[in-house]
Amino acid sequence: MNQLPSCPVCQSPYTYKQSDLLVCPECGNEWAASAAPAAEDVLVVKDSNGNVLQDGDTVVTIKNLPVKGTSQSIKAGTKVKNIRLVESDHNIDCKIDGFGAMALKSEFVKKA
Repeated sequence: MNQLPSCPVCQSPYTYKQSDLLVCPECGNEWAASAAPAAEDVLVVKDSNGNVLQDGDTVVTIKNLPVKGTSQSIKAGTKVKNIRLVESDHNIDCKIDGFGAMALKSEFVKKA
């Protein structure tokens, strides 16, 4: 019997073939049956202008960002050096002078 590949999103082994697509009944993901599974998914993060960001880049905030748990905010125009990209809702990890370690959303920064 021909074994179908597991779902690339949720790793479910219960995939089935529907015409020329493979379908996962657990998460609803559909992908081309002829496509080879990727060895590693590449994280692509874009700034507010659509520029692709990479680890180690320097970015600038485009608006005042409130900091949870304090009355201070990160001012627009604050330069953030040496960012690290993560797979999360707040997809930039960084350290900001005067605030410490922070997590930012890429939609509120632009590449410097």
